Amino acid sequence: MARAQMTPTAPGARPQPPTRPRNILLLLGPALVAGVAYLDPGNVASNMTAGAKFGYLLVWVVVVGNIMAWLIQYLSAKLGLVTGRSLPELLGERIGRKPARRLYWLQAELVAMATDVAEVIGGAVALWLLFDLPLLLGGIITGVISMVVLQLQNTGRQRGFEYVIVTMMAVIAVGFTAGVFISPPDGSSLVEGLVPRFEGSESVLLAASILGATVMPHAIYAHSALTRDRFPQRSATLTTPRLIKATKWDVTIALAVAGSVNLAILLLAASSLQGVEGTDSLEGAHAAIGASLGGAVATLFAVGLLASGLASTSVGAYAGAEIMQGLLKVRIPMLLRRLITLLPALAILAVGIDPTWALILSQVILSFGIPFALIPLVWLTAQRGLMGAYRNHWVTTALGVVVSVLLVGLNVTLLVLTFTGA
Repeated sequence: MARAQMTPTAPGARPQPPTRPRNILLLLGPALVAGVAYLDPGNVASNMTAGAKFGYLLVWVVVVGNIMAWLIQYLSAKLGLVTGRSLPELLGERIGRKPARRLYWLQAELVAMATDVAEVIGGAVALWLLFDLPLLLGGIITGVISMVVLQLQNTGRQRGFEYVIVTMMAVIAVGFTAGVFISPPDGSSLVEGLVPRFEGSESVLLAASILGATVMPHAIYAHSALTRDRFPQRSATLTTPRLIKATKWDVTIALAVAGSVNLAILLLAASSLQGVEGTDSLEGAHAAIGASLGGAVATLFAVGLLASGLASTSVGAYAGAEIMQGLLKVRIPMLLRRLITLLPALAILAVGIDPTWALILSQVILSFGIPFALIPLVWLTAQRGLMGAYRNHWVTTALGVVVSVLLVGLNVTLLVLTFTGA
């Protein structure tokens, strides 16, 4: 029997043997890896604070944010599938002048490093809560473990990398949702929380924080690269339409898990921690959970936080390497790159800066990067010359523009409120 012909391996992708998956489940994975970005310590802090201060009021914000995230991650995945190139690669080709390309890389690099700061700090705080380890030592351990995980992807074992990240995602889900089963939310209040409304300027700020932490620039860059690396070839059974169909399921499952966990965190705080002081920090939330629901639930929360830090920092480092390679055409060893992006987080822990304040600052820096990733993504996926028959339907593009305007506006609001002290 003649073998099906393959298309050439996509530029920048690691060659992989031809596959003939019989089940669509075998095509899942990239979105689950990218989806870890929606479960990082910054999301945990925002949702926990929102539930503790305003109860069920901002449930609708989590739901709306998840819907917007679905569209954005789908567009990113489709871009990588159809073009065989990542978003940074395509931007590197289109930004002709070297100074402009370097400036674009600089802001994207700062976003990747800010992401790493939040995630390493989250892992360090978790190790302190679990084992009473000094924060600096916890940060070093978090960095070392992430290097081991990244080595799987760096050596071409993409599926192994996915399995590790998805396993951590399962741990995160268990750790952050266990408390909801011990202290179930009030059903009627939950339904009321689906009605969009605010109560004062602080609730607006928290809503902006939740949405600002929901869509991460590095997840947009990473997802296009993950699908490129996972599916560099096509065959009679592994066609682009089939992969796009699988991608829709992949993104749906990943965002359903991430959205459910984020919602569970808010509901846990709303049902058990509302009005409790100190829940605006990770360590304060852990103590409050222990006092309200017992040590076992608090331990599960800390384990979930640790898995969150480890998984999300690995994905963040992957995104950072892709940003450098795509925009500057420079590829340095992954472990060396991991060490470079790890240093700012370790420096913050070494000098004793408050971890919660550092998390907030990292979210502010991430806000700057949203328009630079989101607007080009919507624009590129609407181009017939690039996407061909798979370009966005005009409705999809219109929705992308609305989401972009909303997210950019909310992030500008967040920045203004943060810098003015409001």
